[in-house]
Amino acid sequence: MKKFRVGCVGNGGMGTAHLSAYTKDERVEIAALCDVVPAKMEKAKAKFELGDIPCYTDYREMIDKEGLDIVDICTPNCFHSPIAVYAMEHGCHVFCEKPDAMDVEGALAMKEASEKSGKLLMVMRNNRYYGNSVYMKKFINEGRMGDVYAGRCGWIRRRGIPGKGGWFTTKEQSGGGPLIDLGVHMIDLSIWLMGNPTPVAVSGCTFCNFANSKAASDSVHSKFGESKDGGIFDVEDHAMGYIRFDNGACLQIEFSWASNIEKETRFVELRGTKAGCSWNDDGTVNIYGEEDDGSLYDLNPITDTTIDGHASNIYHFLDVLTEGKEPDFKPIQGVNMIKILRAIYESAETGKEVLL
Repeated sequence: MKKFRVGCVGNGGMGTAHLSAYTKDERVEIAALCDVVPAKMEKAKAKFELGDIPCYTDYREMIDKEGLDIVDICTPNCFHSPIAVYAMEHGCHVFCEKPDAMDVEGALAMKEASEKSGKLLMVMRNNRYYGNSVYMKKFINEGRMGDVYAGRCGWIRRRGIPGKGGWFTTKEQSGGGPLIDLGVHMIDLSIWLMGNPTPVAVSGCTFCNFANSKAASDSVHSKFGESKDGGIFDVEDHAMGYIRFDNGACLQIEFSWASNIEKETRFVELRGTKAGCSWNDDGTVNIYGEEDDGSLYDLNPITDTTIDGHASNIYHFLDVLTEGKEPDFKPIQGVNMIKILRAIYESAETGKEVLL
């Protein structure tokens, strides 16, 4: 079987997680690396024993020269759309780290490039692949929750600002703070579990109260990104909001890099007419329902807590390419996601609900 030639753009942080997955799959060959910081490529070459692999500091040069089948993108958010569009226009499939883009125009450009080129575009949605997510999706699809009409989700940290002063906290490069960084994860998981209803309106608030906090981080997840003393911090550190969907359902959201809470946690809670579900940060699920005779019941099913969501998402991407599987992710979902995020930022500025 011909191996897919993969060129990886962005080789630090999440780039190493992507490389780890690719190097364990016999369907692909890491053909080239690209990063504006050569030291990151050298570190990746050594870590994954890639030998004398071609290295580039310009993604366009890599794509033009290497005859790639796939371009993998793990760069600051502002580069996701330009790289993805260029790659697809030059005959490459694309797997991109979240968020899809910084703005709706960028997400639409990616969708249109995929449709025009016929190339597969998939953006990281790793939370869909964990054991508790898979269990909840099956439970809902079997009709055991009834109509899912409401929910709440979030990812909140006590202290966990990533790369303070670097690209994460620079709006021009990131597009925003925890809403665009963490919000993609749990909003997507919630909407996916709810059956992908279309968002029609949002409202929200954002805050920035801890840019100058001297407290040490207590979040293992905040280690992505590189801090820069005296750097820029012009994004929120806390966001809350509300999403309404075309089927009448709603979703309450909260995301923070820093807030005075007990501890960091991620959560999804969904309310259905037959049962409710809680997706928990420890990989478990709790289900609360009612029997036909009116008695209440609780379920605490055992789920697989060993699954690597990032690797599983990449392997699904490869399954679509090699086995013709139906992709779990469609580019329109990415467009709707960015519409939600940008509209929440707009609502926070105007103090009004935004119709989508």
